[in-house]
Amino acid sequence: MEPSLTSDDPRLASYLQWLTIEKGRSRATIEAYQRDVTRLLDWLGPRGIDLNSLVESDLEAFTNELRSRGLSESSVARSVASMRGWLRFLAGEGVIEADPGERLHASTRSRSLPKPLGEDEVARLLDSISVESPLGLRDLALLELLYGTGARVSEVVTLNLEDLDFDEELVRLMGKGSKQRLVPMGSSLARALKSYLSTRGRSQLLGARRNNRVFLNARGGSISRQGIDLIIDKRALDARIDRSRISAHVFRHSCATHMLAHGADIRIVQELLGHASIATTQIYTAVAITSLKREYENAHPRAHD
Repeated sequence: MEPSLTSDDPRLASYLQWLTIEKGRSRATIEAYQRDVTRLLDWLGPRGIDLNSLVESDLEAFTNELRSRGLSESSVARSVASMRGWLRFLAGEGVIEADPGERLHASTRSRSLPKPLGEDEVARLLDSISVESPLGLRDLALLELLYGTGARVSEVVTLNLEDLDFDEELVRLMGKGSKQRLVPMGSSLARALKSYLSTRGRSQLLGARRNNRVFLNARGGSISRQGIDLIIDKRALDARIDRSRISAHVFRHSCATHMLAHGADIRIVQELLGHASIATTQIYTAVAITSLKREYENAHPRAHD
């Protein structure tokens, strides 16, 4: 069994000794490396992540956590350098099977963190869609699905009719690596889907064709990623929301961030999004906390002196 991760991990001690004896690093440098790696160990330990299961996305989540704590970019860059040095040493010594920090750079800042939409913006966007046409019914159901389930765009374009279970109020999504998961179908989503699947919606788009995909284009064919982008473009314009701020992936981020802000358990959100590692989901916690702080600063009468 791999030893548990703690700040007095002997694998850190051997690395610091190597830096001192073999590399001749100064005392101040050694202390900085120790501080940086200890911070990582203290973060990994409670999350049950051992070194041989550590992956790049875990390290990215940790660096985003550092930023959420208010560390400067120079401090984050130094921490990344410390982590990479330690993991490279462990891989070279055969202590771990692979080096998960090999491709990690400080520039990974917020690569997975586009700014989520506000809850009021989501409501404005959805409320602005007219459902007097088949395309309007489709677009509302599509955006309700993106926001309501946190689905990836690849999961939406491959969604089939049999993946919708209205009796149990569940949607079956086919995620990365062909892994299936079931996600709840909220009342707003269920209502939008039923309206779209009625004779006024999807049937009008399908015509005499045969197609098992849920979402169709105007010609009755399967919708594409590019088609979804165009829908989001149009609906953002109609709702007067900056198009550069919105994408299918932003709906996924917004779903996770809003759920965590309202008290959802992080492991439930992990299941919903289909994340293999909970560390990836913890990125959204940092976003939710940042939003909470901003709202507090704006609203609380004693937030400022």
